[in-house]
Amino acid sequence: MYDHIGLKVGNLDAAVRFYTAALAPLGYVLCSKDENGAGFGPKGEPALWLYLHKGLKNTGAHVAFRAPDHAAIKKFHAEGLKAGGRDNGAAGHRHDYSPTYFAAFLLDPDGNNVEAVST
Repeated sequence: MYDHIGLKVGNLDAAVRFYTAALAPLGYVLCSKDENGAGFGPKGEPALWLYLHKGLKNTGAHVAFRAPDHAAIKKFHAEGLKAGGRDNGAAGHRHDYSPTYFAAFLLDPDGNNVEAVST
């Protein structure tokens, strides 16, 4: 539904490690990187852009990635934790969202709320 999203990050290397690990189970890869930013998405189609920002502390954003199945969501959560993310909701059903909503939530190294979801 979106063309691209940009997130400001304070430590580009930490953010790249986190998103590389957390997004791999969802089929997304690091498409490009330089000293100022990095792009993730399907191979050759970056849609999530990380921009190095040394200004004020980030107030956090929310980004949800569609996952192919529950196993990918569980792996997203596990790999993201290992890569420096913080738990913000383990993989499981969210019946209060909808009867078939299954998701996991992580806070990335900059405090952004990152979700993997399957409905």
